[in-house]
Amino acid sequence: MSNPRDWEDLASRLDGVYTVEDFETAAYRLVAEQVIYHSDRSSRVTYGILDLYEREFSKVLAPLGVSLSINRQLRYVTALPRHAKAGTATVAQTLFALVLRGLYDEGVRAGGLTEDGEVLCDYIELQEKFHLMTGRDLPTRGELDTLLRSAKRWGIARRLEDDDSGHLTPLQEQSAGGVAIRPAIVDVLGETALIRLAQWGVAKDEAHVEGAAGEPVAIEDNQGMNNETA
Repeated sequence: MSNPRDWEDLASRLDGVYTVEDFETAAYRLVAEQVIYHSDRSSRVTYGILDLYEREFSKVLAPLGVSLSINRQLRYVTALPRHAKAGTATVAQTLFALVLRGLYDEGVRAGGLTEDGEVLCDYIELQEKFHLMTGRDLPTRGELDTLLRSAKRWGIARRLEDDDSGHLTPLQEQSAGGVAIRPAIVDVLGETALIRLAQWGVAKDEAHVEGAAGEPVAIEDNQGMNNETA
């Protein structure tokens, strides 16, 4: 996906601080995972490389039609396609993402963000909000775990049980067993997708989500970049 010579030239100027493999790994992870968070212990080196060499990585991603964006306040990097295509999110995935985005917006308005920009939600609140917003019951544990794996793969949420920061704050410990809605949800699930999802409302159970004009409704269509299992 990149010109090896570009990375070789950059690595040679850094006198061994970062290798060609470091740059290639960072580029691959960004495209595969879509969102890289500094708060994830396993991603801190990758975030640091992307942060330092934003211009070089933006150059590499441009021919792929992918834009790189860095939120240095909350310390995460996103890779989003400039030409989104309609996706095929299932009804369950779409409803779940919509509820997560609604909860995140509520948390922002209430000033309930953690220092990493996450909104924490226990399963009781998630169940209540899901029913309130969709008129349906929250899926059972098995299906919920599947939905959470998809949300993690898209970079928009994670289970607190899967904490990867190396430590839990007192607030997180009190909320253990819940969900952390991650700040990149505002990038991955943008305003345009929210409007489409709101217009769609609570759809009838179908194999895939369809919009008012019969077009597939996508979660900002960025999930297509993520082919790895969380």
